[in-house]
Amino acid sequence: MTGPIGPFRNRQEAGQRLAEELAGYGEEDVVVIALPRGGVPVAFEIAKELQAPLDVVVVRKVGVPGHEELAMGAVASGGVLVRNDDIISALGIGDDVVEASAEAKRREVSARERAFRGDRETPELAGRTVIVVDDGIATGSTMRASLRALRQSGAERLVVAVPVASETACREMRELADEVLCLIATDQLIAVGQWYLNFDQVSSEEVVELLDAASSVHVGDEQ
Repeated sequence: MTGPIGPFRNRQEAGQRLAEELAGYGEEDVVVIALPRGGVPVAFEIAKELQAPLDVVVVRKVGVPGHEELAMGAVASGGVLVRNDDIISALGIGDDVVEASAEAKRREVSARERAFRGDRETPELAGRTVIVVDDGIATGSTMRASLRALRQSGAERLVVAVPVASETACREMRELADEVLCLIATDQLIAVGQWYLNFDQVSSEEVVELLDAASSVHVGDEQ
């Protein structure tokens, strides 16, 4: 799309705009995957329009011991560890330390997935088109980890769909995904929330409600 189209009123409107652009995927075997929590209301609108199943990918940063704010990697759904080898090498962190820290994050990821998904099974991704959605991308670290994890899950095609992102993040996503749909790519992205009139925090309860609603609508997923 060309020209400024923001800000968005809220995540729902952002999802509806993305859904319009993604309408052509309605004929494909698609799964919509959201990054919780903010990506779920956006993704719900896309899944509803495409009549596709909706699920989440959970990512947790793996911090350097004693300096947790510094990421030496990330763990995503399925237990996949995405390493930041530059940090690990520069600080001389041993593989045993990385793995021990990652294992703790794997438990967190599993617990969060169960809280969001409940008794529902994880959708099969192998051989399918997976549309990965968030409410925006600033640095892209969480999205990068998600894409690598989803690629390892056997997704045939990865499509990143976000309302707004930094131009740098958009370029980086194109190296990991098969297609990137970014309604607004800007070099002036200080915070994702600046592009929304309403950017209230999304609660875990809302995530569960939206996943339940999507599941009740999409009852024909036999994959």
